Amino acid sequence: MYVKVYEFFIQEDKVEQYFNIQNRAVELYKKHLNCEVMYLQCTTDKTKWMEFSKYVSEENYKEGLSKINIEPEIQSLFKQFESCLLPENQKIEEYNYYLRMEK
Repeated sequence: MYVKVYEFFIQEDKVEQYFNIQNRAVELYKKHLNCEVMYLQCTTDKTKWMEFSKYVSEENYKEGLSKINIEPEIQSLFKQFESCLLPENQKIEEYNYYLRMEK
């Protein structure tokens, strides 16, 4: 399994908007990819969030992403997402992992 992890800071009054954007974005992703998405909100800093997206493989992710990126709506959704970020912290951290399980 291939896992993408994003860390970012959402304005507290924009959480509902953030989830509306994410729900639509996940619909677009699922048109082209088999994926599972999970969101975590920090217990000590309510503005700090992490998103975990799990894919069958890195190759599958890259192949699907090339199709997603030509969806007309995806760039608009990303701009809307950016408007939810804290003005003083617009940084989005991105990490890539392989999910390993013991046999």
